[in-house]
Amino acid sequence: MNKAKAATGTVVFFAVAPGVVAGLVPWLLTRWDVGLDFPIWVRFIGGLMAAVGFIILLNTFIRFVTEGGGTPAPVAPTEHLVVGGLYRFVRNPMYLAVVATILGQGLLLGRLVLLMYGALVWAVVALFVRFYEEPVLRGQFGVEYETYRRSVPGWLPRLKPWHPDNEI
Repeated sequence: MNKAKAATGTVVFFAVAPGVVAGLVPWLLTRWDVGLDFPIWVRFIGGLMAAVGFIILLNTFIRFVTEGGGTPAPVAPTEHLVVGGLYRFVRNPMYLAVVATILGQGLLLGRLVLLMYGALVWAVVALFVRFYEEPVLRGQFGVEYETYRRSVPGWLPRLKPWHPDNEI
């Protein structure tokens, strides 16, 4: 897939998937109204989590185009396994970023419904990864994916970045 098509597909998928999950649904649940009176430091941490989650999300989407030669959408997958950048520390930074954004919104707004929604999103995503995404990646990339999967944790980041050249 050429980069222009990959970039266009990635922008569309960004609006459809995380745009809905971490943007539209939280807005529908809260209308961005403040709920509980959380201490200012909790709100600050929430705002920081949401902002960092959003920045990481953008970074991971861009990496799918530049490194993978495709999109994060299952209908237009990458041609190459994406293992650079934040993917050297954890296999699922995109999903972690979405959950961090939602949980951050919950803390920032003092809305327990967003904290519960964030937990639900994480559970659904973890099941999706385990029962759909990992088997598909194993089938598409074979030994390369298995080496990566054994070397990089799925949910708790490594302290030191993984280097594929050290494994092969």
